[in-house]
Amino acid sequence: MARDYYGLLGVSKGASDSEIKKAYRRLARELHPDVNPDEGAQQRFAEISTAYEVLSDPEKRRIVDLGGDPMESGGGGGGAGGFAGFGGLGDVFEAFFGGGASSRGPIGRVRPGSDSLLRLRLNLEECATGVTKQVTVDTAVLCDLCQGKGTHGNSQPSRCDTCHGQGEVQTVQRSLLGNVMTSRPCPVCGGVGEVIPDPCHRCGGDGRVRARREVSVKIPAGVGEGMRVRLAAQGEVGPGGGPAGDLYVEVHEQPHELFLRDGDDLHCTVSVPMVDAALGTTVTVDAILDGPTEITIAPGTQPGSVTTLRGHGLPHLRSGVRGNLHAHIDVVVPSRLDNRDLDLLRKFKEQRTRDVTEVRSTQAVAGGGGGLFSRLRETFSGR
Repeated sequence: MARDYYGLLGVSKGASDSEIKKAYRRLARELHPDVNPDEGAQQRFAEISTAYEVLSDPEKRRIVDLGGDPMESGGGGGGAGGFAGFGGLGDVFEAFFGGGASSRGPIGRVRPGSDSLLRLRLNLEECATGVTKQVTVDTAVLCDLCQGKGTHGNSQPSRCDTCHGQGEVQTVQRSLLGNVMTSRPCPVCGGVGEVIPDPCHRCGGDGRVRARREVSVKIPAGVGEGMRVRLAAQGEVGPGGGPAGDLYVEVHEQPHELFLRDGDDLHCTVSVPMVDAALGTTVTVDAILDGPTEITIAPGTQPGSVTTLRGHGLPHLRSGVRGNLHAHIDVVVPSRLDNRDLDLLRKFKEQRTRDVTEVRSTQAVAGGGGGLFSRLRETFSGR
């Protein structure tokens, strides 16, 4: 059976050249041996590289769409050492000497369908709790008039007179090396070996038609950006009414106005007045799964401190164990003070004789150039 080059890259059969290139680059960044030394990843990298080579070549892609595999050798082995990349020694002998390899033969009119990919936007609450969505899918479905046969009424397919049922035609060309014989899929029957004299009036002999339908998708709790839910046999129906491929629903998580997600953990920034940070206070935040939740700010809390609430994050996709909620404390110093406020602060300063101004290394204070908290402050406070 021909390899599913579209499935290897995670794109649909009708994907554009730019979509195929984008999918390959995304996977290559994850699987390249310089990045991922895992042996399985190296094998996957070789597979997606082959898939991109095939689908980026118009002629090779046409062969794939007809149900063939342009990277398979004529004898099905392809293990002839350095000639493997050229389809095996069989194809070389056939090209130059007009024989030596068995014909591939007709590809068969009934073939499996391609997988389909659908992107679904979800907010953070839906990712946390799980949700069932009705989505509209535009794919090829079985023709309800001919039930996939492709023929009108009781008519039957007949053998192609051009290729005599072989599914391919041969041409001979003269060259400096002598007569060169090449084989190509039959242009009349498309490599099937059969033609339909009286095709179905609805599907035109393809056995399938395009239609929009509603599909129910159950999204489990804990999904995240880029994760996919597989719906078996909900993709494209194959040519000739062949078995349908799978439908993959890819999750695209919308940014939340309050929380930033990091795996199963949630992060937020809590702005606390200077006095409350010194004396201690409680702040109520509307957590994703727990509703109004109190965060205790201990007396003497410093800017950049993190208060963690265990088990108040998102559930893990498989185990259901919940992550944590991290509150990053941003101490707000008042900028507008009246005379009374200034007098009180001066009296307070006079009593705090042990507090002195110091000059220290920025690296020592920031812990080596900032980190998650710095990024969170830029995200939430716009600083």
